[in-house]
Amino acid sequence: MPLDAPRSGLNSLGLPKAPADTRVVVAMSGGVDSSAVAALLKSQGYDVVGVTLQLYDHGAALAKKGACCAGRDIHDARRVAETMGFPHYVLDYENVFRESVMDEFAESYLAGATPVPCIRCNERVKFKDLLATARDLDADCMATGHYIRRMMGPGGPELHRAADPARDQSYFLFSTTREQLDFLRFPLGGLATKAETRALAAQFGLAVADKPDSQDICFVPNGDYAAVVEKLRPGAGQPGEIVDAEGNVLGTHPGVIHFTIGQRRGLGIGGLAEPMYVVRLDVDRRQVVVGPKAMLATRRVPVREVNWLGDGGFADAAERVVDVRIRSTRPPREAVLRPLSATEAEVELVVAEDGVSPGQACVFYAPDSTRVLGGGWIWRGA
Repeated sequence: MPLDAPRSGLNSLGLPKAPADTRVVVAMSGGVDSSAVAALLKSQGYDVVGVTLQLYDHGAALAKKGACCAGRDIHDARRVAETMGFPHYVLDYENVFRESVMDEFAESYLAGATPVPCIRCNERVKFKDLLATARDLDADCMATGHYIRRMMGPGGPELHRAADPARDQSYFLFSTTREQLDFLRFPLGGLATKAETRALAAQFGLAVADKPDSQDICFVPNGDYAAVVEKLRPGAGQPGEIVDAEGNVLGTHPGVIHFTIGQRRGLGIGGLAEPMYVVRLDVDRRQVVVGPKAMLATRRVPVREVNWLGDGGFADAAERVVDVRIRSTRPPREAVLRPLSATEAEVELVVAEDGVSPGQACVFYAPDSTRVLGGGWIWRGA
């Protein structure tokens, strides 16, 4: 059963109502995950309303394979609603998405950072504006297809990693606030594998049961970040020099926006004694600074915009032993978390990590637990 077992007197979503009297807005991307959630809840008798966000130009999106809210995906979400017999709405959030997510994405790259727009989209669009829309529709809660768990603890709802570590999306949801967590539900978080989700979709006869997962950022479907930045900020790709740590010129480059911290391939500076990696981006000088892999090792990571979901106030303790994840693809590592203010902190990694980059998230976890304690944004080189 994907949903946590209900407590006495509550339905499977943890609410004191019969399913038929419980309205659930489901955020539907058109993919198999959110489709399975909507179908499952409808089959359990809930009053389901599907909502899909049009996040960027519909006409341009029609030709983009793998884009999460492209025209094809809106069509797929609508077909699921028709199959299961619940209302479905498409909301035009194009301006909000551009202002809240895409513009910052471009500015971050221009500043030499490596942004994670999916987190900002959850924070500023899906769990803010869409959640407000769900309340306007008199919903009792909003459900999504994210792989993460909401569990009740002594102090209220807690955020926990998904049962399937390979599908866990806690890195992208660290900025979920306590207030949002009260209203949100994640029915797929307890599933053991993605195959179970596809089996659910097939069980309900959904055409998306075998639909491939999207691998790219929705507005960068071919993975060419620099091209998107150039489109959003014409003239952004100004050429410059590739230099070593001592400032020796090793080559030239077409623009800082084409590089990220830790990058090794595509530097065009072969013939050196050892492999070189991007260790720093100097935007003001338009320089890509390279060095041996040892120069990527980082132990102290400054973070800001901290969202705290742990017990007590964030700054109540001088330091805490936590596990942290600094990239979505890496497992959590042991660290010491030292608050500097209510929203800033220094993270000291027990073992140095390579490729720590401004613009990435640093997510905190309780040691020996699945609980997500929050996180913050890495904001400058350590």
